[in-house]
Amino acid sequence: MEEIAITLLTAAGLGWLAHSLRVPPLVGFLAAGFLLGGLGLDGFPGLDSLADIGVTLLLFTIGLKFDIRSLARREAFGTAGVHIILSVLVGAGLLGLLAAVGLSQYADLQSLVLVGFALSFSSTVLCMKVLEERSDDGSFYGQTAIAILVIQDIAAVAFITLTSDEPPSLWALALVLLVPAGWVFRRLLDHAGHGELLVLYGVAMALGPGYFLFDAVGIKGDLGALVMGLLFAGHPRAIELSKSLYSVKELFLVGFFLSIGMLDQPTWSDLGLAALLTVLLLPLRALGFILLGRAFGMRNRSAVRTGLVLGNFSEFSIIVVSVGVGTAMLAADWLPVVGIAVALSMVASSLLNGRGSHLAPGLAARLPVQDPDRIRPDDRPIDTSNADVLILGMGKIGRSTYERITAASDLRVLAVDNDHAVVRRLREAGLNVMEGDATDLEFWYRICQGGLVQTVVLAMPFHDSNLFALDQLREAGFEGRITAVAHHPDQAEHLQRLGVDGVYNLYEGAGIAMADLLLSPGAR
Repeated sequence: MEEIAITLLTAAGLGWLAHSLRVPPLVGFLAAGFLLGGLGLDGFPGLDSLADIGVTLLLFTIGLKFDIRSLARREAFGTAGVHIILSVLVGAGLLGLLAAVGLSQYADLQSLVLVGFALSFSSTVLCMKVLEERSDDGSFYGQTAIAILVIQDIAAVAFITLTSDEPPSLWALALVLLVPAGWVFRRLLDHAGHGELLVLYGVAMALGPGYFLFDAVGIKGDLGALVMGLLFAGHPRAIELSKSLYSVKELFLVGFFLSIGMLDQPTWSDLGLAALLTVLLLPLRALGFILLGRAFGMRNRSAVRTGLVLGNFSEFSIIVVSVGVGTAMLAADWLPVVGIAVALSMVASSLLNGRGSHLAPGLAARLPVQDPDRIRPDDRPIDTSNADVLILGMGKIGRSTYERITAASDLRVLAVDNDHAVVRRLREAGLNVMEGDATDLEFWYRICQGGLVQTVVLAMPFHDSNLFALDQLREAGFEGRITAVAHHPDQAEHLQRLGVDGVYNLYEGAGIAMADLLLSPGAR
């Protein structure tokens, strides 16, 4: 218990410090791992298992919200495929150059190519945390980034499988039976309630039919968790299931970031080489994603945001190098170098993405102007010229607002949400909904240029998202009426101080509505 207490207190303390400094808490968790590792502490027994569970649950929740059709879009498979090839060439060339000038150990061509391949992947765990914290995992650029991550993970799993001494069992072919079995799993979800049984059911699906079955037949279990999530995607309760697992997943992922920091302590030369690789390769990685995204039809700003999110090294980098060392394809000296490079890249990427919403517009403005006809239709700016009321966020509150306005007035309403699946479902229901990013400054300028929008309703589920949208409205010079949803009294007061015309406190309003129902003449 002492080891558990020391590990968790260190993680909580440095996580709180990072949060106080307005950087992502995971930077504090990584720092806690470095600190504990530097002091010779290995955490507590079972920490690695907790970390593995966290990654498994993360991949399961990715599947729950992922539109598998994104894999077939050229900006996803094209960018992922070309970027891996370029990363191998650039990585191997850079390592060879460093070896030639005496800044790196000498290695043969096979070793250079393998290390370059290992460093071609982006961290699924880190990228998903960044996207979830911004509520961008359902946006166009978010779904594209996730599709690229999935393709990278498949490439890494393929390498691990091909170089394994034991190929997958023939029983792996039986995994196709999970597709018809998915009907049973989805029906069980209908009757899982809304409490602890729902959470337990999600964990059981991720670890049981997901991780265990795939691992048992010689395929990496994490891939199985992703496949299980995809089987539930599109179910009416898939989003609720994802939200119910959020806190459990986040707690276990703390163990992942701690374990990354506690990797074998490198020598000073290892640390220097890892830092050099991080400084030289990360900007090139991000730039590669940006330029390839543009080439495959992404808007400048979407390409920049994708590049910023994916500009890091992956936990798979460590696994690939470990496999290379185990099969004598690589010298063991590479493992601490790549391990510390992964950790440093996560810290750098977390700090950079903490300001990603502010950096993206400036970086996008430096890129050449694009021909609008060459931009992917789903990524083009939204035309709001035929709307009187704009509703941002189509959760329960946003949809109720939409339906009430359209039923009680002649105002033309346009709703915007950044979740592709939500937009598709609402369009099928006949609502005027478009997919868009409320943190896009160009989007706000388009609203003002239209000149007809009289009212904007900020109904997004996160207070910070509503605040950011409010800032963008002010910066764009919007002079119409602004109303917003708040979940807590302090948030309502904050919005009122900022000059929002009307604030609806969700829970306070629910209490008033309940009291009105009780006091109505027909109530018993």
